[in-house]
Amino acid sequence: QVQLVESGGGLVQAGGSLRLSCAASGSIRSINAADWYRQAPGKQRELVARITSGGSTNYADSVKGRFTISRANSKNTVYLQMNSLKPEDTAVYYCNADLETFYGLGRDYWGQGTQVTVSS
Repeated sequence: QVQLVESGGGLVQAGGSLRLSCAASGSIRSINAADWYRQAPGKQRELVARITSGGSTNYADSVKGRFTISRANSKNTVYLQMNSLKPEDTAVYYCNADLETFYGLGRDYWGQGTQVTVSS
């Protein structure tokens, strides 16, 4: 069974930092491209950051300069380092990835989400 599992969320004061992890497990060879999304209460899910298989990255304007997406290919894990957190960053954060499995490329896997709460 192929799955993505996020971890690292929690409660932090404004200005603080958190690092989220997204680990892929099961019959996989590698993570291809991966994204971090977030969804705040009453709002649509939005793309926060993206990393390609080659390591290129893109960010939403709201997090540029504060968040960094990275990957550890040997661990089949993608990270989101979040610094200078603001109350408006409060949301459930989801990992989404395309995975190279033993059976071919699998697209659009989602994790279960991890809650990030930033207090003012």
